[in-house]
Amino acid sequence: MNSQIYIRKLPGTLVVRAGGAVLGESDAALELTEGTLPPVIYFPRDDLAMAFLDGSARRSSCPRKGEAEYFTIALNSGELPDAGWSYPAPLAEAERIAGHVAFDTGRVTVERV
Repeated sequence: MNSQIYIRKLPGTLVVRAGGAVLGESDAALELTEGTLPPVIYFPRDDLAMAFLDGSARRSSCPRKGEAEYFTIALNSGELPDAGWSYPAPLAEAERIAGHVAFDTGRVTVERV
């Protein structure tokens, strides 16, 4: 099974929203593709309203990307537990996603503006 990681900068500006709130807007979002898994979009932390993201106790490990930390999205309408994640110290193959956060697209909306 080929699970090589490919990372590319996405063209244009992307916005991520949850519960009607804009979590961020970026013209520097990255798309990570790993094997046959669906692509994942990573937003630079500097382009996100990090006040909406509370650190979670959840952690996971990926043999290609390293150790992930998770975030709960805190909204006026409630919380979305573990709906965002990042790799604070990604392995060499994924080093470009350092300083970026990805989101569960089943619980947030990502769109090009």
